[in-house]
Amino acid sequence: MKRRLFVASTALIGLGARAQVADLNDAINKAGRQRMLSQRASKAYLALVHKVEARNAQQVLDQSIALFERQLVELKSFAPSAAIRGTYDTLGAAWSDFKKELTSPTPSKADAAKVVKLDGAVLALAHQGTVQYEAASDKSAGKLVNIAGRQRMLSQRMAKFYLASALQIDPAGSAAELAKARSEFVAALEILRSAPGDTTQIKEELVLADAQWVFFSNGLQRLEGASASPKLMSDVFITSENLLGIMDRITTLYSNLKT
Repeated sequence: MKRRLFVASTALIGLGARAQVADLNDAINKAGRQRMLSQRASKAYLALVHKVEARNAQQVLDQSIALFERQLVELKSFAPSAAIRGTYDTLGAAWSDFKKELTSPTPSKADAAKVVKLDGAVLALAHQGTVQYEAASDKSAGKLVNIAGRQRMLSQRMAKFYLASALQIDPAGSAAELAKARSEFVAALEILRSAPGDTTQIKEELVLADAQWVFFSNGLQRLEGASASPKLMSDVFITSENLLGIMDRITTLYSNLKT
């Protein structure tokens, strides 16, 4: 199980390794990945507070921070309009506040609530940038890149709220947000499955996503709040990483479409 986690994390970093934004589809992909990283970083922080998957969680947190900062520079430099550049200026300020909490010397339950609150501002601005980049594109594939890319964020958001519930951070609110993200993820999967431009490779990856979603969903359904066992939390952490790796590949496949 841990080996699959390592493979998924490494694959994600590999996909983010392109030094510059290649085109608008690539910009939508990377802008959407920023949404995911806001939730993934929080998830990793909460796992560290729980002392669950501690080594992997620290690796995920460090990778997420490094990748977010690199892509922030790339997306701002590529911005085709003053409005988009302005969004990334504002995002940079929100990220600075968020990162300060993420990098506290000793992750704690008291600070975890601040982390969960601050990631919301980063997520909202990252989504704003993604939508702006999609609007600047004249390719129909841009919408699918955005939808598939948002699935990455939802995979991490669900795991984050599962771990937040176990810490009793706004338990009712965490459960409600988790349920909302589940519904949105399932609906978006259906959109992607029925997309007319899906290639054979995309369809094959979507089958893998469906299979991984079953494992992840089963773990999420065992939402036990403060009674959640380390084993259950570990399962949710690992399956969220596996699903993320698949959805990141799918998003990149859509970004490579020429239509």
